[in-house]
Amino acid sequence: MPQSVYRWTLNLITAGCLVFLYLIFTNRDLSILSSLSTFQPEQWQSVKTVFTSIFLEALPFILLGVVVSSALQLFVSDNVLRRIIPNHPIPGVLLACLLGVILPVCECGMIPIVRSLIRKGMPAYVGITYILAAPILNPVTYAATYLAFRTQHEMAFYRMGLAFAVAAAVGWVLYFFLKQDPLKSASHSPHDHDHGHSHSHEHHHHGGNKILQLFTHASDEFFEMGKYLMIGSFLTAVIQTFVSRAELVSMGGGQIGSHLLMMGFAYVISLCSTSDAFIAASFSGTFSKGPLLSFLVLGPMLDFKNTLMMLAVFRTRFVVKLSVLIVVLVLAASVLFEKTVLHS
Repeated sequence: MPQSVYRWTLNLITAGCLVFLYLIFTNRDLSILSSLSTFQPEQWQSVKTVFTSIFLEALPFILLGVVVSSALQLFVSDNVLRRIIPNHPIPGVLLACLLGVILPVCECGMIPIVRSLIRKGMPAYVGITYILAAPILNPVTYAATYLAFRTQHEMAFYRMGLAFAVAAAVGWVLYFFLKQDPLKSASHSPHDHDHGHSHSHEHHHHGGNKILQLFTHASDEFFEMGKYLMIGSFLTAVIQTFVSRAELVSMGGGQIGSHLLMMGFAYVISLCSTSDAFIAASFSGTFSKGPLLSFLVLGPMLDFKNTLMMLAVFRTRFVVKLSVLIVVLVLAASVLFEKTVLHS
């Protein structure tokens, strides 16, 4: 698709989402949407509820992410980052997997942070590992999973272990096969380079300017990421409203089919990693632990919402390959775990 067509399509969808937001926050009657479509007012009301829930749940994490990203861009020098990140891939990937314990940022806020870190000199394979691991391998997600599975507390341990294994495997695969910068060259706006380099020597003399630059940079990132979050939240709400859970469950046949079904369900509903465990627990009477773990591990690593956000930052070919790699590794790990550990 030509870049101009893509940009105009994206802008039109964004404009439609903004109109929907206007109708929501002004408490307008959504029956006008029913007159323009074959869907009932109650269905649009459900879309409104789900969209608002997803959007508002993720919004604080986006805001946190862009502020941290801008602070890193402005105040952390390249030399400091190089000293912190190990050169060897084994400790580098392991460190990335464990950073979520110290910096428990939801997946919605991870992408702008990691983009800044990669620009600063962090190896891309380490940054991607951090994106995948941090939303799961943190105390908040562990506690939420532990509470959700009240009679199966071991699911919290299983989730952490599988997420660690998959994230580390992805990191090491990228170390061996990723040969070029995955960031979109177009995403390097002029002020990014200015903040990161040419102003680095003015830190002690222009503190006020630095604060102004921080808010300018954060606002630019917020509107860029927020656009994709809004589109992803809206489309996810539409899918959740018009595709019933019963229809999804009926699609899962056989051992592999149930894993793929729950992975697809996790991708579509795009829940935050702090709330998806409660949805997974509601399926505990329908599916075994293996498919539930597939849901719990894949969702925070790859869903519809963060796919759109990754496409805004990384090259399209890289996002496609990374997505396939994540799906294959999560499926293989959860099926193997179910056969060797859960059935032993």
